[in-house]
Amino acid sequence: MVTHASVLDITTWFVYVLAAVLFVMGLHYMNSPKTARKGNVVSAVGMLLAVLMAFVHMAFTGVESAVAVVVLILGIAVGAVAGVWSALKVKMTDMPQLVSIFNTVGGGAAALVALNDILTAPVSELSVVLLITAGLGVIIGAVTFTGSLIAAGKLQGVVPGGPVALPAQNSINAVLLLATFAGFIALCVQPEQRVLWSVVTVLLACIYGVLFVLPIGGADMPVVISVLNACTGTAVAMSGLAIDNVALIVAGALVGSAGVTLSILMAKAMNRPLMSVLLGGFGGGDAAASSGDGESGGTMRETTADDVAVQLVYADKVVFVPGFGLAQAQAQRELADLGSMLEERGIDVSYAIHPVAGRMPGHMNVLLAEANVPYEQLVDLDDINPQFPSTSVSLVVGANDVTNPAARRPGTAVSGMPILDVDKSASTVVIKRGRGKGYAGIENELYFDPHTQMLFGDAKAQLQAIIAAVKELVAE
Repeated sequence: MVTHASVLDITTWFVYVLAAVLFVMGLHYMNSPKTARKGNVVSAVGMLLAVLMAFVHMAFTGVESAVAVVVLILGIAVGAVAGVWSALKVKMTDMPQLVSIFNTVGGGAAALVALNDILTAPVSELSVVLLITAGLGVIIGAVTFTGSLIAAGKLQGVVPGGPVALPAQNSINAVLLLATFAGFIALCVQPEQRVLWSVVTVLLACIYGVLFVLPIGGADMPVVISVLNACTGTAVAMSGLAIDNVALIVAGALVGSAGVTLSILMAKAMNRPLMSVLLGGFGGGDAAASSGDGESGGTMRETTADDVAVQLVYADKVVFVPGFGLAQAQAQRELADLGSMLEERGIDVSYAIHPVAGRMPGHMNVLLAEANVPYEQLVDLDDINPQFPSTSVSLVVGANDVTNPAARRPGTAVSGMPILDVDKSASTVVIKRGRGKGYAGIENELYFDPHTQMLFGDAKAQLQAIIAAVKELVAE
């Protein structure tokens, strides 16, 4: 006999499955910049359906306390306001920090959900399966919580961007990790002592999260963000298993698998084993990027905005190479305006996108899309490199290590890393804030190439000067 309760449970399950399908569709749409916005909308609709169904289920089954409902609604309201405010106010250049903060919230929420399931369930109902899934959700969520906070602090400059390591750092991390899982095993073996072992496990996991990210330098932040994103997804999936929620399981699995895949791809783009990244110690952060006289590799040939304008106006093909310096200067619109002006003169214009050009996967694509750069002009590394030999001028704006020819030689910090072959252009112009080194902490050999000219200064100001000079040349 079918009861109202069974009908409700079946309906809830199907709505959660529909939400999960929408999550999958949304992720598929995000494969392309052209459909990324649609993917966001589809995924948001899926989440809205899941939340509404949760309220419907709660309304029909009842709640133990009206206070809990009020707290839940207030939490949703606060989260909605924070989300809208972030979307409207946070600059695109600060998006990596925001993503890290979102990872913090996601990991912390997943840990709390799993922890609540452990602490509130009757001891007789604490099965091994529940303790394992919820316990893993707590551990991974807690590591993600503190690790993402440190990553956000590094990106914002609150925490030093370079590697910060204790003596015998890897050994300390290994001991902490073993101690964390020892607490987890004790929780599974002694569920009657769940409060004690839950506190021990959470504290150890939080400490491990801090010490896990601190030794990782600024150059590896794109990979770290992806890894922490994968951890958030895994924690959510584990929490979903603990409370038997199919929407959380699928959503977490999608985020986790996507994060792992992206982490591997990003590490490959830097030609560094993923484990080497996670062990830290690479990259000097902002300090390395802004210090040093940059003269040890030879002599840099300086140029002016007027000279650069002449080269661009009379070029046949121009490739722009944006880096994080462009994002820091918020000069994406100026670069897009310059590209439009050159296109109007019949010049072939492209934008070379390196996988780790920003501090977050896809960061540069989003920045340029925001400036209305046509999607078809955004060309990835594998497709743009064969075009450099036929390029008249490559204009590098705030990109450093990803253009360093030293990657082609063994024995350097960037050896083997896939780079943009801008040095094969007929002429290369580099707009750079100063003479400092990149995040890898080494000189960029491109800057001392006889075919390279340096235009020092703020990227936005220099691009504005080039645009003004181009207008004068065109008007003549």
